[in-house]
Amino acid sequence: MTAAAEPAVIALGSNVGDRMVYLALAVSVLQPYAVSPVYETTPVGGPVQGDFLNAVVLADLDAAQAWERAQVAEQRARRARGVRWGPRTLDVDVVWASGQAGGLLLPHPRAAERAFVLAPWADVQPDAVLPGHGPVKELLAAVGLSGVRRRDDLVLA
Repeated sequence: MTAAAEPAVIALGSNVGDRMVYLALAVSVLQPYAVSPVYETTPVGGPVQGDFLNAVVLADLDAAQAWERAQVAEQRARRARGVRWGPRTLDVDVVWASGQAGGLLLPHPRAAERAFVLAPWADVQPDAVLPGHGPVKELLAAVGLSGVRRRDDLVLA
């Protein structure tokens, strides 16, 4: 595998079953070099459902590699795609990566609006910039931390 020019930024989320097990499964598949702290977050949109655990990882992958591994992780977690923004064992979103992968839109179209992506990303990569939107810390300040709680008692290796 050839290292990507920039790290892939990949967001993880789970709100069904043993959420930490599903996040750990994603980490094992993605093989990142950096993993953010875990956050517990109130769901955004969709039906009434339980809180998510979220994290962001950085990996030496291009867009196609990141997308392929994201799909593998979701399949291993038996992700069911029933209701849009509904409960899920594992959600793996490529937020940013170099290159292209099929119909994958990069940067992720809603990343700049989502504190559950921006907060862990700012922790793992403090000087990060979301292309076309600006510094992640500034985006996070604009959206705020309502419904987003850092869980230092939960650690992903």
